[in-house]
Amino acid sequence: MNTPLPAVRLKNAWRSGHPWIFQKLVEKPPQKPRPGELVDAFDVDGQFIGRGFYNGHSRIALRILETDPAVPVDAGWFQRRIGEAVALRRDVLKLDEVSNAWRVVHAEGDGLSGLVVDRYDDLLVAEFFSAGMYRHREWVYAALRAHFPGARIYSFADEHVQKQESFDYRPVYSEGGACEPAVITEHGVRFRADPAGAHKTGFFADQRENREWFSRQVAGKRVLDLCCNTGGFAVYAAVRGAAEVTGIDIDADVIEIAKGNARLNNVRPKFVQADIFPWLRDAAARGEQYDAVVLDPAKMTRDRDQVITALKKYLDMNKLALGVVKPGGLFATFSCTGLVAEDQFLDMLRRAAFYAGRTVQVLKVAGAGPDHPFLASVPESRYLKAVFCRVLD
Repeated sequence: MNTPLPAVRLKNAWRSGHPWIFQKLVEKPPQKPRPGELVDAFDVDGQFIGRGFYNGHSRIALRILETDPAVPVDAGWFQRRIGEAVALRRDVLKLDEVSNAWRVVHAEGDGLSGLVVDRYDDLLVAEFFSAGMYRHREWVYAALRAHFPGARIYSFADEHVQKQESFDYRPVYSEGGACEPAVITEHGVRFRADPAGAHKTGFFADQRENREWFSRQVAGKRVLDLCCNTGGFAVYAAVRGAAEVTGIDIDADVIEIAKGNARLNNVRPKFVQADIFPWLRDAAARGEQYDAVVLDPAKMTRDRDQVITALKKYLDMNKLALGVVKPGGLFATFSCTGLVAEDQFLDMLRRAAFYAGRTVQVLKVAGAGPDHPFLASVPESRYLKAVFCRVLD
């Protein structure tokens, strides 16, 4: 490297494969780097630890990207690292044979802490979770264009991330004006992905394999999709021949997108804008029962102090949902709250079944698709829990 990077020293020796180093472990630099600036990190004995982003305003002070002192982190580094992520999806997982929508970069799981990129046909959606990725976004864009020539790029960062990481960023669309949605196909089912008009990056590709597996069990069945969002499970079920499909969500905007997704596939599930708690109580009072029920709520919390509260919410909604599953029926329940561990989620399901007076037989425990990899040393990247059950009685 021509110009030495600022040096940051730790208060202790560092023996970890995790890319995050928290503020309390880092000595205050004599000359404070700007949020997201590249630095070289050394342990208390002066040993090189790695090269990455520093942010004195964030709880995560260092995000290590490269551990070889001879390798510069520059535009070429980003092109190589993003190229490795693309090759995994295309050459190893062969996702292009299944869908034109998949996660291109899964942050720490692909060695790119603070960056998520999703592909929706010709539209790439980049989400920044760190000031470093925001600061070096032009390198990200250049790498994406190298691997996806002619792609449109839409980028954004959630407000809570901007506060935590101390940067300001409004969504940017490479073509100017409003971002045009993309129409994608997965396992032969079509959906509209609109990053400017739905939650997160526009469509939840992480559930692709779970939607497909569930939909293969429901031909001729009566299906209920709770917290249906833009209709993923409901539309799949209808396309695969379910006799009757109902989707419930409290958000009127996503209900309209779900109806549009149904029209794209020439199917007619019924979508209802409602709070699932009173809706399920009323359905149970009427004696309604379904052959297959999906429960896929939004993230419950980002705060470790609120995990117990989140689990109580999961318990309440799972107990109610189990009350409308026919004996012998299928129940699919999910959590995308990363702070809730799989064993906690399974224990919640055990208690929900007990309180609902149902016997639950777990058929399959899964998570996000393989385009959402996580490193064994970074369990935080593994956020989605998926449990498929039979309700025996």
